[in-house]
Amino acid sequence: MLLPPEYGPENLGENNILAMAAAAVDPSYIGWWSAASWHGFTTQRPMTVFVATKRQVPAKVIEGNDVRFVKVAERKFFGFDTYDVYGRDVAISSPAKTVVDCVDRPDLCGGPSELARIVYAALADIDPEDLLNAAMMLKSKVVMQRLGFLADLVGRQLPSDIRAAMRSAIPNSQRSSFGRPERKDGDIGYVSSWGLFVNARESDLLAEVLAPQSVS
Repeated sequence: MLLPPEYGPENLGENNILAMAAAAVDPSYIGWWSAASWHGFTTQRPMTVFVATKRQVPAKVIEGNDVRFVKVAERKFFGFDTYDVYGRDVAISSPAKTVVDCVDRPDLCGGPSELARIVYAALADIDPEDLLNAAMMLKSKVVMQRLGFLADLVGRQLPSDIRAAMRSAIPNSQRSSFGRPERKDGDIGYVSSWGLFVNARESDLLAEVLAPQSVS
């Protein structure tokens, strides 16, 4: 799994951690923050590699890298493709599936503010139809509520037909939350257009979107 010499002297001795992490459990795919970084939706380089699996697997340290295996329900185990990672075929969630997975589990992509940055970057490139299909296949009303809200928040509102399709899939009685468990003064609060209680300040959610983009 070592990077071959033809990839240059700067890579000698480094390991292809994405390939090794994905190969540790079968079936599996690289997802969440790790996939978002791979697709270029964030300049952050997560210290942990996140891997989606169908069964419970304890976390491992592989060649000095923390690898977290996340068991997902059968209905959520879809939407990944094979990508060439330094000469190795690696299963990684597709761009659209990466976004909906991150919206589903903000804790696996750096938290709400980092998620807002991921959504902002991703919506500049992803076909909204692909995003809608991935969200529908996930069968999560909460994901559609959060995704619609975040698209509005970061200034990349979904096309009217996509937006209408998502809204029609959310029951009028559906109420969900995003952000901290409890509300604090200054939080956005209830967003009626998406039936979402947002326990976070707008300035905090947009902090990473507005921040200078640099590799950390």
